[in-house]
Amino acid sequence: MERIRIRYFSDRIKRLEYINGKSDWIDLRASETVELKAGEFKLIPLGVAMELPQGYEGHLVPRSSTFKNYGILQTNSCGIIDCSYCGDEDMWRMPVYATRDTVIRENDRICQFRIVKNQPEVVFDEVESLDNTSRGGFGSTGKQ
Repeated sequence: MERIRIRYFSDRIKRLEYINGKSDWIDLRASETVELKAGEFKLIPLGVAMELPQGYEGHLVPRSSTFKNYGILQTNSCGIIDCSYCGDEDMWRMPVYATRDTVIRENDRICQFRIVKNQPEVVFDEVESLDNTSRGGFGSTGKQ
């Protein structure tokens, strides 16, 4: 089991918890109330800083209900937090764009994260052919 040191910036937000057997994604909450107008960009403070284990990174994405409930889109689609972002003032934030006027209240669950082992070092070998049969198309169906 990995241990992660965490600093909370507020006593008012609920503490993170890992719910074994339900999901390996961990919900994050807004650490203050944020109002956005349609077309506005803001960094929503999440109220935590963490020291991730060496060789790991955090992947931060919206919850499935975030757009429906708040009309916000995460501007970088998936946030990557590497293990070097671990200082006392390195609070995690979610960069969002509002598609409508909205209010995100303190303690609202708006995104989730998981930690992932860093990709191993790879070397690309250039070849004339991969010697595989082409599926054509996209995805598993092969249809365009």
